[in-house]
Amino acid sequence: MSATVGVIGLGAMGYGVAQSLLRAGFDVHACDLRADVLERFAKEGGRPAPDPAALAAVCKVVITLVVNADQTDAVLFGDRGAVPALAPDSLVIACATVAPAYASSLGARLAERGIHLLDAPVSGGAARAASGEMTMMTSGPAAAYALAEDVLAAMAGKVYRLGAEHGAGSKVKIINQLLAGVHIAASAEAMALGLREGVDPAALYEVITHSAGNSWMFENRVPHILKGDYTPLSAVDIFVKDLGLVLDTARGSRFPLPLSAAAHQMFMMASTAGHGGEDDAAVIKIFPGVTLPGSAS
Repeated sequence: MSATVGVIGLGAMGYGVAQSLLRAGFDVHACDLRADVLERFAKEGGRPAPDPAALAAVCKVVITLVVNADQTDAVLFGDRGAVPALAPDSLVIACATVAPAYASSLGARLAERGIHLLDAPVSGGAARAASGEMTMMTSGPAAAYALAEDVLAAMAGKVYRLGAEHGAGSKVKIINQLLAGVHIAASAEAMALGLREGVDPAALYEVITHSAGNSWMFENRVPHILKGDYTPLSAVDIFVKDLGLVLDTARGSRFPLPLSAAAHQMFMMASTAGHGGEDDAAVIKIFPGVTLPGSAS
């Protein structure tokens, strides 16, 4: 395969992926709406592209690292989108968290143009993306994997191959998001109770992270609460979307998800209260009568 690869979307995960590909020796082209991010990318040895079409004209493998299905459609099929510029037998690696049905339909739409799709949502956060150690939940036909081998090896520490059917990777990702969202909501609830009861929050964090109640999300997100820093690494509104996808998928088969529904309502409350763009740990702000670290009220 060509050593030229394109990355559409240089957000927290996308920038890390682009860095990992550069480090692995790829000629990396990338586009993003933010000129300052592209300038930084160029200084690190990357090649900025003005739009997805320009990027796709020179890349056989294109990775989309955007937020949702609408953004995926826009960068692939919208004005100056990548798909019309892609040569036949090219590959799209789609990494957004989307409904499994959307991933399946995207694969069919691309196949009509002779383009391969790898349904490949990602997990692990910005730090693991930058170190090439994130987790990928992938599905797609053998021809897509054949084009993707070297790229996947540079992007991720773990690449799970979940079948030939597009949508299988997205199903596993939304189940992961079910747990991630519930764990963040439960972590916020636990810390809110501790604060309400007058427990020292730093001591509570220390105890829980060395006890059976710990989770990866508790250990990763509670420090944001302790610092009073809600700079978004993953925003509240991401979990409004992702838990919504979880519930929509389960609704299709009439499957009850009571904990997911409760967590979704918590993130919805936080978003409605004006915290949608803050770090997802800001879901703790929905609890009344609690003075948070770094807050005067």
